[in-house]
Amino acid sequence: MSSLLRNIIRLIIFILLQVFVLNHIPPLHQYITPYIYFLFILWLPFSMGRGSLLIVSFITGLCLDFFTKTPGLHAAACVFVGYLRPFLINLLMPQQGVEFNYREPSVTSLGFTQYITYVSVLTFCHHAVLSSIQAFQFGNILYLVLKTLGSTVISLLLITVIEIIFIRKQKFLTNT
Repeated sequence: MSSLLRNIIRLIIFILLQVFVLNHIPPLHQYITPYIYFLFILWLPFSMGRGSLLIVSFITGLCLDFFTKTPGLHAAACVFVGYLRPFLINLLMPQQGVEFNYREPSVTSLGFTQYITYVSVLTFCHHAVLSSIQAFQFGNILYLVLKTLGSTVISLLLITVIEIIFIRKQKFLTNT
């Protein structure tokens, strides 16, 4: 299966899972809202350019905004994650150059600790932007911090379950 087709199918599955399953779960608490659709952005190939990554991130957020009737809320958070992703990969990448050995970020390509750091930091950043735009005020900073942390923890648990259930086969790229 081509990389483009695989990524289109992933996007559709993540958006449908978010819209029809996670958005219909009764609220766990006022501080907890699980989001996993942005995992699509985290799983995009290393070889994707920054401009393309930002456009795909915007489209991903806009798709969810269309279903949830929140104009630009998820698009802004996704573009922020898409903007930070290359910088974080460059910080976490081992010196031998992972982008030439594997196609996309995973536990196999980055290593366990680096991958957990990668997913955790970008999940926290996504939820921080999303929560601050939703609240649209910094008057109750405790609410903002608790909502960001609660949603991040639940989302990380769901992402861990997804990583365990759906093992992605990583192809080692060679120069031959």
